[in-house]
Amino acid sequence: MQIHELLLHILPVVIFSFIIGLEVRAYLTKFHENDARVFFGTTRTYAFLGILGFILYEIEPKNFSLFIVGFLSITILYSILYKKMLETDKNSILLYIVSIIVYSFGPLVGIFPLWISALIFVLVIFLLNSKNRILTFHPKINIYELETFGKIILLSAVVLPLLPTDNNIPYLGISLYKIWLTVVVISTISYISYLVQKYIFPSKGVLLTGILGGAYSSTATTVVLSKKAQAVQDTNMFTASIISATFMMYLRLLIIAAIFNLEVLKVVATPYIVFGLITLIISFVYYKKATNETSKIETEDRNPLELGTAFVFAILFIVTMFITNFVVNNYGTTGLNILSFIIGMTDIDPFILALLTGKYNIDAVAVASAMLIATGSNNILKAVYAVWFGKKKAVSSAFWLIILGFLTIGFGIYI
Repeated sequence: MQIHELLLHILPVVIFSFIIGLEVRAYLTKFHENDARVFFGTTRTYAFLGILGFILYEIEPKNFSLFIVGFLSITILYSILYKKMLETDKNSILLYIVSIIVYSFGPLVGIFPLWISALIFVLVIFLLNSKNRILTFHPKINIYELETFGKIILLSAVVLPLLPTDNNIPYLGISLYKIWLTVVVISTISYISYLVQKYIFPSKGVLLTGILGGAYSSTATTVVLSKKAQAVQDTNMFTASIISATFMMYLRLLIIAAIFNLEVLKVVATPYIVFGLITLIISFVYYKKATNETSKIETEDRNPLELGTAFVFAILFIVTMFITNFVVNNYGTTGLNILSFIIGMTDIDPFILALLTGKYNIDAVAVASAMLIATGSNNILKAVYAVWFGKKKAVSSAFWLIILGFLTIGFGIYI
């Protein structure tokens, strides 16, 4: 190995180790000011640990024998210190873990790309510096949400890579991998919106409810806001919120198209952007007309990232793809457009994903047309819901949703 390569390896090791040492010192000063002497060194100690790990790895990089001896020696020293800490009712091993991470920078920088070590460095700094936020944030988390999140991580990070990627499903021409990938993507988008609503903006205003709720389900958000609108005199803010939820629907579908089908994206990008801008203008006009009568709104906490929901979505996705394939093969684009309008009166996400990921005997323009028709039909459904649940208080919202619905359908038929 050339000298300059060794220099490029040792420099980040020293820098990362030294800065972590500074952060450890700040951590001890802030949280253990009276017990700092009991712990395992500070700034220089961590810098030396990083250098030691680098030296022992470079001397014998094949079997890691010297590096392992160094690791055991550090562990023995900390064990002696830990026995003393127990006598003073201190039982944390946090700084031991940090010191071992620092000691590991030597081989990490030498074996893996630099971004791996840099990411670990950033995570260590962040976690050391976030004790207060973690302590205050943790009690607010529902333990069942963490359990659900863990299951989804298992299914996406462990199960997803194991699924076959070849087109092994007869008649559909799509792999099990891609089916589950669509479920993971749509669930992730919904879950991020849910987390933002619950933990970042727990006391959200009406407009923010529409924006964040629309990222998950503009239909469900329209129903909730229409019901709430009955209790107020000035409904302008609710109209702005309902229309903003539809804006988020256009944006969400645009992102999904960008992920799964770039050819269709080229066709739907312009109409979705145009209709999105129209919804923004309408929302802004009603927002400016609104009073401050209603500042907050309570919505039901519902975790969208549940296993049952994910499996139901997967089943709906497969069924929708079967139906779409049958209609396209037997009735062509005319039948697909009629199907799009009908399915638009239900949950359109499985259908949109079936359009974007399936292999049909139609071109990208026909797929985009069906996508737009389904979107417009869904807007009409939301208009019906707005009037049904909001009565006279949601007439303005229903009016604009109908206009947007017919315009979107018209564009879908025209292209």
